[in-house]
Amino acid sequence: MDKENISIKTIEKNDITKIIAAFSDPNGNDKRTEEYINYCFKQNEEKERITFIANLNDEVAGYVNILYKSSYPYFLDNNIPEINDLIVILRFRGKGIGKMLIDKCEEFASGKYDYIGLGVGLYKDYGNAHKLYSKNGYILDGNGLMYDNQPVEPGKDVFVDDNLLLYLYKKIR
Repeated sequence: MDKENISIKTIEKNDITKIIAAFSDPNGNDKRTEEYINYCFKQNEEKERITFIANLNDEVAGYVNILYKSSYPYFLDNNIPEINDLIVILRFRGKGIGKMLIDKCEEFASGKYDYIGLGVGLYKDYGNAHKLYSKNGYILDGNGLMYDNQPVEPGKDVFVDDNLLLYLYKKIR
């Protein structure tokens, strides 16, 4: 698929139903609720985040958020916005859409910030994300493993789920 068929724009009110429909495929594993997408839109209106939507031939193919104030203490303390909830619908993966969304985040944030960061899960479902982020120059922040944004202490048990993360960052200007 040619990249010229891919467009990226900021979320608008009429995009909410399109996003929900795109992520409601019974064969897909990437579900997003109406409540969550409405929450993201509200935070866009309140200037707490910005949401970029990728469209491929006028179909929603994925989206990403930038949180201006991360809930991860290191990013918050160092004025590092967080790339959050980057997701490309399964059938649209492998077309460069994830990279285009990251590039859009970096371009947008570079007007105001020196760095941008993100958190990534550790189990196999995040394997493609690991490769994408490392290929795009993201490095570990050096704070180790986090669970619910708190350091995992040596010898302590944690549950391996979407709250177990490593955080990475990149200099963007």
